[in-house]
Parts: sequence; structure tokens; C-alpha cells
Amino acid sequence: MTRLEKLYEGKAKIVYATDDPDVYIQDFKDSATAFDGTKKGTILDKGRMNNNMSARLFRLLEDAGVRTHFLGPDSPTAMRIRRLDMLKVEFVVRNVVAGSLANRIGLPEGTALKKPPLVEYYYKDDALHDPLLCLGHIEELGVVSPDELAEATRMARKINEILQKFFAERNLVLVDFKLEFGRDKAGNIMLGDEISPDTCRLWDAQTQDKLDKDRFRRDLGGVEEAYAEVLRRVLSEGVSAKEGD
Repeated sequence: MTRLEKLYEGKAKIVYATDDPDVYIQDFKDSATAFDGTKKGTILDKGRMNNNMSARLFRLLEDAGVRTHFLGPDSPTAMRIRRLDMLKVEFVVRNVVAGSLANRIGLPEGTALKKPPLVEYYYKDDALHDPLLCLGHIEELGVVSPDELAEATRMARKINEILQKFFAERNLVLVDFKLEFGRDKAGNIMLGDEISPDTCRLWDAQTQDKLDKDRFRRDLGGVEEAYAEVLRRVLSEGVSAKEGD
């Protein structure tokens, strides 16, 4: 498949057109940003690690009946994906209080939610700093239909159930994570974007050590090592990961 012009470059990925109008190439970058892009840096080898993690987890979800944009590997840092019309709403799924939720509701970070998962909606608009949306806001904006919102929310909860079990088998706690969905050319809702320590909060189940981008956000050090450890566990069979920790 031939990589053609660059269609989009974001904070963590570049998307290219190909000679098939229904297939794109998503190339992961080593760059890292936080706090609405005000903090910038580089995480060595992050592109390769996030590409491999995302590919493994997309395959896991596809095997469980979740439709995704993943088509296959393209290079060590890139994958082939279906062309989607992305929804302008991001879905954040939370099992444990952390990050902005701790600031908003006043509960200590690490508090287990009473009825997880909590699904939040955010408006994908950089100029507005991706604000939190209630259902009334979504209805007013009209950026996603009620049926699409319901379907994507149902999928988000199913994805959470699958990933929680997968990570637990690898001695990881899935604290929260961000998902993005889009429509294929037939109008089906599919999961897009990526699944990695860039988009998931992952803690070691025994030590509670943070193994995600919070190490970069909070200047905790050991960022590359944390990503490499998550990749090792994601690519493991699970039981061996537990026994090795």
C-alpha cells in the first residue's frame, strides 16, 4: 500500500492518505504534550511502543466483537486503518478517581467509583480546550445523534469490561481512558484513535505505581521505562506477567 500525502498531524500521530481512498496510515510520533499542549517533550521510542500496544489491543477488541478502524501493521511505528468520519465528542471512561475528576468532585485520587464505569463526554474543540459536556450540551450542539451517542456509550462500556479483565491479568489497574469513535462509509460506529499509556491511566496493581503519561505530566521520571513495561505486559500471555512481578 502506497503512502501518499499527509492529511492531518496531531500531537501524537500523523495520518496519511493511501492509494485506497478507504484506507489511511496512522503513524505514531515520539513527541509528548500535556496541559493543552503547553508542556511539550519527547518520549524515546514512544511511537513504536504505542503502535504495538494499540495493534495488540485493537486485535483483542475485534476478537471480542468490537468494531475498530484497525486493519493491520504498516511499519514499526504505523498501522493501516479504515477511513472514518470522526465524532466531535471524546468519551472518557473512569473506574477510579484520578486527574481532573479528583479536582471536580473533591474525592482523593485512587478512590474506587461506587458504580463504575463513569462515562464522560468532551467536546473535541481545541479553541475551547475540549470542555466537558452534559447531555443537554450535546443535544444543543447536534454534533452526534442520540442513537450514535447511545451506541458509542454502549461500546465504551463493553471496551472497558474487556480491557479491565485483560489488564488485570497483567497486574495492571485500568484507572481511566479516552476513546474516540467515528462512522465508516456505511454509517457504522467504530472505535478509532489509539489505546496506549498516552490515552489510558494504568497503575501497577500491587505498588500503585503510575505506568502512563502522568509520569510525563507530573515530572515523575522513568517515562520510557513505564511505557516499555506496559508494552511488555500487553504483549505477554498474562499469567507470566503476574508471576514475574
